[in-house]
Amino acid sequence: MTASLLRLYPPPTEAVALEGLYLNAPLVPSDLQARLFVYANFVMSLDGRIAIAQPPGRQVVPSTTANPHDWRLFQELAGHADVLVSSGRYLRDWAAGQAQDSLPVGSASAFADIHRWRRRQGKAGQPDVVFLSEDLDFPAPRRLLQEGRTVRIFTGDAPPRERFAALTAEGLIVERFAGNGRIDGKEIVARLTALGYRRAYCVAGPQVLHTLVSAGCLNTLFLTTVHRLLGGEGFATIMEGALLGAPADYRLRSLYYDTHTPDGVGQMLARYDRH
Repeated sequence: MTASLLRLYPPPTEAVALEGLYLNAPLVPSDLQARLFVYANFVMSLDGRIAIAQPPGRQVVPSTTANPHDWRLFQELAGHADVLVSSGRYLRDWAAGQAQDSLPVGSASAFADIHRWRRRQGKAGQPDVVFLSEDLDFPAPRRLLQEGRTVRIFTGDAPPRERFAALTAEGLIVERFAGNGRIDGKEIVARLTALGYRRAYCVAGPQVLHTLVSAGCLNTLFLTTVHRLLGGEGFATIMEGALLGAPADYRLRSLYYDTHTPDGVGQMLARYDRH
């Protein structure tokens, strides 16, 4: 991949390579190195769409915003991760053949350098995975287990007994959290920290993002904005849930202008760090 970007912030303005942009740059600020660092990534349209409705009752990333440049950087961010945080919805989509891909890092030859980078860093071949689910209504992700990844399910204090037993029998680690069904973001971070993880990449949807942000647990947001207006009804934004008691403030850390997307429309690549 030979694409280049224009760095707009911080100065100086200059052309930089797309490949390696997130992989080779420091992910974690020096003052946070010793703590669990939680980050997320989304691609959206100018009117804020990250997904559009598709029957029967599904939300999918629009083909008009998904693009190989953003996907490359999505994979680079996964390269840094010790653990991925996802949701039961992903597993349902995957079982139905409707998920974008197996959870990163991808096995395509274009991502071989990311696997090599992980080996040089002393990381496992693939990040472990944690799925958040209240009802455990999904099949066991056997392929992930076959890859040697530790797969955990974080659920509420009263999951369906038969599903709990079935998933445990398949080799998944199912952990209950006290509460009224929903898991608090601070509890998620505390448990991941106790397990020894230091880099957690949220690859779930807007409700999981709300869980993390509302608890003050999201350190960094990577946001790709494709220069297109999509319209539509029943669309998803990057975060969905109750109004926050106080706004969560983030400062711009970096901004790149990608003028060479395959369809020529252009996009902005931004990183925001918690203020």
